[in-house]
Amino acid sequence: MSYTSKLFPEEPAAPSVVTESIPGPKGQEAIKTLGDVFDNRCTYFVADYEKSTGNYIIDVDGNVLLDAYCQVASIALGYNNPNLIKAARSDKMIRAIVDRPALGNFPGADFETLQKDLLKHAPKGQTHVWNGLSGADANELAFKAVFFNYQSKKRGFSKNFSAEEEETCMLNQAPGNPEIAILSFKKAFHGRLFASGSVTRSKPVHKMDMPSFEWPTAEFPAYKYPLEANAEANKQEDARCLAIVEDRLQNWKCPIAGVIVEPVQSEGGDNHASAVFFQGLRDLTLKYGAKLIIDEVQAGCGGTGIMWDHERYNITPPPDLVTFSKKMQSAGYWFHDPEFIPNMPYRQFNTWCGDPKGIIMAAAICDEIKDNNLLEPLRETGLYFYNQLEALQTKYPQFITNLRGKGKACFLAFDMPSGEKRAEFLGKMRLAGINVGGCAEVGVRLRPGLIFENKHVDIFIAAMEKVLPTL
Repeated sequence: MSYTSKLFPEEPAAPSVVTESIPGPKGQEAIKTLGDVFDNRCTYFVADYEKSTGNYIIDVDGNVLLDAYCQVASIALGYNNPNLIKAARSDKMIRAIVDRPALGNFPGADFETLQKDLLKHAPKGQTHVWNGLSGADANELAFKAVFFNYQSKKRGFSKNFSAEEEETCMLNQAPGNPEIAILSFKKAFHGRLFASGSVTRSKPVHKMDMPSFEWPTAEFPAYKYPLEANAEANKQEDARCLAIVEDRLQNWKCPIAGVIVEPVQSEGGDNHASAVFFQGLRDLTLKYGAKLIIDEVQAGCGGTGIMWDHERYNITPPPDLVTFSKKMQSAGYWFHDPEFIPNMPYRQFNTWCGDPKGIIMAAAICDEIKDNNLLEPLRETGLYFYNQLEALQTKYPQFITNLRGKGKACFLAFDMPSGEKRAEFLGKMRLAGINVGGCAEVGVRLRPGLIFENKHVDIFIAAMEKVLPTL
């Protein structure tokens, strides 16, 4: 019996759409009244999470949708997973919620155990973790760690700040606030805060009207598909992009202390790169003294069929920092060099220093994945899914192009001919009982949970067969 069948015996056998539109009448009214207390303009529909189960999300109108988007890749193990509910009802969770500790100053007696439970699931080569509150927060904390490390090496780890540094810091001037940078890539998404907004390059709406750091950008590979038929062109694309990175590291107006990159540029269009590209980045960061930050916020925690997607590239030596969030239901960054621990207390610090309830849930999710060997069947389902989509691409080449993600479980994507056609497709798929999302201008992004099975793939493909001829 599969994990899904065992834990979700009442999961629907198929989607069921009972209204002529999604949202239906109840959903439309709920969205309207929600507008009195919240910005409702991004709301697709209002869900009934009490009734949602397994791979299916149910809305307030009673529409039952197969969820291949899962809260923008954030639900790992299905809705109302009974084993996660047990963790949520535990005594340690009650303490974490009711008596939420300020972990930096007053950690609980169980905090060491909570951290060790989380560290069991760190990427290869990473031995430490610093906890945060969201993906954007995790990236900004990683930037701070890189900057502190860079300046401490220049100053000397054992040395105190100079009087000039302390005075100019309070004026937002150098040398206390030096001009140093983080390099990111075109089409990257790393969050919507201030430093994370400065390295986000996917859409103007994410960062418009915000003051930004004048930090450099390089180009992420834009491969031709299928990969097997375009190996030489894609090899040249790797070399071209790496040459741009080296130029930035050599010639930018100020030192580049770190490079941040996603294993898959998810929000920016589901753009992939090769082991040659990622090892090339590692080699360049070592050559020029920059730190390599891998942003695993969306790809991490099993979404691509392995726990941490960058591990498939065998980056040597391992990245300096790896950020996480989304499916982990927690956030932070992994690291292995003790010199990333600031040389003085209260530098990497805030009231909470993470969230113990999120740490508990992250460890429970990772334990479920490991203890039930969920990633092996997910990889098999992903290959089945890819093959079915490839057949549809052959049948409907006017609608489906650049199918990508083969070998990365169900972390798949394809492009449509225009943004308007993509919007029409997503809307009709919902009416056919499938919740799926987009990325960049024309991409369709598939992000089902880790418990997606072949039977769910068949339902998804059947809906596409119904929808595509109507576009």
